[in-house]
Amino acid sequence: MAKEHESQIKDDETYEALRDEGASKEKAARIANARAAGSLDHRGTDLEDRTKEQLYDEAKHIGIEGRSEMSKKELIEAIRDH
Repeated sequence: MAKEHESQIKDDETYEALRDEGASKEKAARIANARAAGSLDHRGTDLEDRTKEQLYDEAKHIGIEGRSEMSKKELIEAIRDH
């Protein structure tokens, strides 16, 4: 398989599989690199267990617009869809 991505990707196979499934380049890179580093949370993110403030901070970090108007449920959905 030809590499069609940057050299910063640590797990080519995972990256390519995620891209084939429709994940954005950024999301596929984050997941592939986390898996390669062994830091991927295998339980899932458990976003429901976070406070609204923690979710807001995560949304801010990844650049979700309109986050200040969102409920906790909406923040969770926006983060998952990012």
